[in-house]
Amino acid sequence: MQEAEIHAYARQLFEAHGPKAAAEAAQKARAFEEKGDQEQSRTWRHIEDAIKLMRGPHQP
Repeated sequence: MQEAEIHAYARQLFEAHGPKAAAEAAQKARAFEEKGDQEQSRTWRHIEDAIKLMRGPHQP
């Protein structure tokens, strides 16, 4: 997934799930890690990071 796609998907996920979006992305990353799919896991971690950036520095 390209950087622009990751940020677009993160934005959509954030709009759909609000403050729970980062947790949703983290759960998906863990699920892919457990299945041994490191590429998908890295993508979801990247999406999680993008969501955290959107929330700003004062959000956990």
